[in-house]
Amino acid sequence: MKEKKIDTKAIEEHIRGILVALGDDPDREGLQDTPKRVAKMYEEVFEGMCYTNEEIAHMFDKTFEQDLITDSKDMVLVKDIDIFSYCEHHMALMYDMKVSVAYLPKDKVLGLSKIARICDMVGKRLQLQERIGSDIAEIIMEVSGSEDVAVYIEGCHSLSLIHI
Repeated sequence: MKEKKIDTKAIEEHIRGILVALGDDPDREGLQDTPKRVAKMYEEVFEGMCYTNEEIAHMFDKTFEQDLITDSKDMVLVKDIDIFSYCEHHMALMYDMKVSVAYLPKDKVLGLSKIARICDMVGKRLQLQERIGSDIAEIIMEVSGSEDVAVYIEGCHSLSLIHI
């Protein structure tokens, strides 16, 4: 897996430019470290952009073999996984997102924490609400080997009260 890196130095320079474009002085006391803080934050909240869906599936491909559980066809459901993301159209926060993931195990069962970590990593990208669910489902299908996957998402967009 070839690791991509987020260019924090470039982010610092651009944030500094944005502060100037907004008419503020990036050298004043309250803003001196802002470009560095924003770059560090972006490195964390956009970590998922460094990986493809396939790479995320590989990262969380820790499963239990089906024979370790009963032969029933019971659905696995994890509800109300908290995530956030940023809208790729406005770079605005999509927040209070609750993700529910359900799948019918085929040959493997995912640990419940892996499902939550997959959801979190997918959220750490510039995203569209519609793509988050598709990406999560694709990764769960790849890791579990099941084609019977459902993803349900509820959330808010920080621009829902602003007309754009």
